[in-house]
Amino acid sequence: MHIFILYLCIMIYLNDHTELLDIEDALSKVSEQRCEQALRFAHESGRRLSLAVYLLLMEGLQKEYGITEPPVFEYLEGGKPVIKGHPEIHFNFSHSGNVALCAIDSQPVGADIETPRKITPSLIAYTMNDAEQALIASAPESPKAFLALWTQKEAVLKLTGEGIRSDLKAVLAKPELYHIETVTSDKYVYSIAKFN
Repeated sequence: MHIFILYLCIMIYLNDHTELLDIEDALSKVSEQRCEQALRFAHESGRRLSLAVYLLLMEGLQKEYGITEPPVFEYLEGGKPVIKGHPEIHFNFSHSGNVALCAIDSQPVGADIETPRKITPSLIAYTMNDAEQALIASAPESPKAFLALWTQKEAVLKLTGEGIRSDLKAVLAKPELYHIETVTSDKYVYSIAKFN
């Protein structure tokens, strides 16, 4: 299932049934570059997710920009992909479990999605500052509260192109720099970040 949501003026494309993706069919539709990247995954689930996020990007590029050719990526210094020949188009991928997400915008964007899982106290202590830990502890559903904060941090780091870093507790320390929206459901939690 593909869901298209206009959100913060960002187009969000989401597939929450990637387990149904036909790998061979998908490989026939994507760029040679993406084929190679997808086939590096040892397990089918990794291949499906790699292909699913790319197909969402292709779908979005066709709907939003009329681009029908499979995009080829170049990579910035921090590893963030950009579409070769289209510096005006910004996008970000994320996937977790059987869910894939692609955000597309005319401005830099960061996105992260996570599916419910067990959250250990050590993970909370390592990634969250004191205020965030207190918020998680007081939340009616602490795993979802953790995932909301975690996806916000990841979305910001993907927006800035920094990727995961050692001082995760400080990622959200300057909220005035970013506009972040978070969506929570029973199947997933995702956050989208843009610069203010």
